[in-house]
Amino acid sequence: MKNPFQRGKQNPIRRRAKKCTITSLRLKYPVYYSTLENQKGSHVWMDGREMIMLSSNDYLGLTHHPKVVAAGMQALETWGSSSTGARLANGSRSYHDAFEEKLADFLRVEACHVNTAGYIACMSAICGFAQRGDLVLADKNIHSSLWSGINLSGAKLERFSHNNPADLEDALRHEDTDTAKLLVFEGIYSMEGHICPLPQFLDIAKTHDCFTILDDAHALGVLGKQGRGTASHFGLDERQVDITCGSFSKSLASTGGFIAGDCSLIEYMKSHAKPSIFSAALPPAQVACASAALDILQDEPEHLQRLWDNVETYNSILKDLKLDTWGSETPAIPIVLGSKERAYYFWKALKEKSIFTVISVAPGVPPGKDLIRTAVSALHSNEDFEKIADALQYAVKKAL
Repeated sequence: MKNPFQRGKQNPIRRRAKKCTITSLRLKYPVYYSTLENQKGSHVWMDGREMIMLSSNDYLGLTHHPKVVAAGMQALETWGSSSTGARLANGSRSYHDAFEEKLADFLRVEACHVNTAGYIACMSAICGFAQRGDLVLADKNIHSSLWSGINLSGAKLERFSHNNPADLEDALRHEDTDTAKLLVFEGIYSMEGHICPLPQFLDIAKTHDCFTILDDAHALGVLGKQGRGTASHFGLDERQVDITCGSFSKSLASTGGFIAGDCSLIEYMKSHAKPSIFSAALPPAQVACASAALDILQDEPEHLQRLWDNVETYNSILKDLKLDTWGSETPAIPIVLGSKERAYYFWKALKEKSIFTVISVAPGVPPGKDLIRTAVSALHSNEDFEKIADALQYAVKKAL
């Protein structure tokens, strides 16, 4: 008798999953989905071994800051673990409103809306405004969350070369002036470490009547006065950007995301962005942690200063070794190796020397730009950098 739990002929989806080359390679070369067993400062433990974390987005090192931890614990005691619902229905709480007001004031805009994930916030920043018949002009190197929002919107899409105002201008010359246009770009590109040419983009947007959407996830807490972001970095009025979105999982030592802009725009987005409308609200502890980190940004400037001092130290090491950093200007610093094989063996050599990094290869990055993604934190010590320098020297000799 046939076992009722045995399947006969597999359906197409199961066959596809079983024969997926990408998954097979990922399992053969286990560079992703690493499980960390412990973390203290800039050090993590994996497979019982202590390693220096050199790819975290905890730029300011606030994840274990006593004020952040205490705020999260207090919120758990006061509000419990979850709001158990979407903001539209039963999930909104006074702590959401209070944090949104604080964040809007910090960003110098009228209003904010917080979401349970940065990915959802960035999706909503696009599909909450773009619709069929509109045209989205997007930098080719924007984050996956923004591409997801564009796809969900149904709008037409025109890509322009990365950080290239001239290419954007050329693309707009060929478009119908009556079409609603949205310009989408990032403040800091997390793989490349590049800062966008915001003043030029805003000038072009004004000339062609484009609605502007800036993903400032990696710039919040890193660029500008007190870490206010890209607009502040360039000395611009933050309200010149129509919508700014981002996440709390970088400098704000939490999870979740935000969308910021004029009140009328935020209220419109709340009516139309399905990812936000139907997602559960951000839990109390995560809001409290992000809120405490936002206070620290303003009250303890030494973390930001330490971060940029460490960026200078790390860049000098990379320069001495003549490694290609793709012109990074920020704490997100790639080491470009140029091929999957070189990137893999470089990554493996660093791991042997107890340095934790992340590998990124095409199509995640452009062909020929296969790289090791590294990131500097304010927590890295001089001793850390000595060990990092030794490990990089070892990787250069062994893999290049």
